[in-house]
Amino acid sequence: MKFALAQLKKNAYKEPFTFSETEDVSELEEMNNDIRHIGEVEVQGTCFFQGDNIIFSLRIHGEMVLPCARTLEDVHYPFAIQTDEVFTTSLYRSEAEIEAEIHPIDGEVLDLTPLIKENILLEVPYRVFSEEENSRPDYITEGKGWQFTSKQNNAKSIDERFRKLESLFNKDEKND
Repeated sequence: MKFALAQLKKNAYKEPFTFSETEDVSELEEMNNDIRHIGEVEVQGTCFFQGDNIIFSLRIHGEMVLPCARTLEDVHYPFAIQTDEVFTTSLYRSEAEIEAEIHPIDGEVLDLTPLIKENILLEVPYRVFSEEENSRPDYITEGKGWQFTSKQNNAKSIDERFRKLESLFNKDEKND
């Protein structure tokens, strides 16, 4: 998603310039991350000038396919990102501008695609779980020394190692 500076100055100098476009970010699938599939994302934005700065307020939404942390099945994960990106046409940048992540513009074209991809990568969750946890009967639910339990089963069961301690509490209640 590229904008010419001349076009931005013409359209956004006096009043905010709004746009709505789709952007293909399928290159994210090839990177070393958990995204199995991501198609086009919709980008809606507003652009306006403030001195030497060009401010983009973006809303990025779409859907990515990620692996389930438990079963590695595909999980469709919708996302909506709201972000503000600031660019400067000034050749000189202060230390505060560098720390505030104000992006310099090289040339006469401003490209938002790398920032869109970066924001999507930041939105990828650490792990996701499939809603259909019992969808396949061939999942292993227990093994040597471990067993998969749900929250309901875990709350009702008492660890066998602590069962003898339970009888001590019952004796103390009778003595009171």
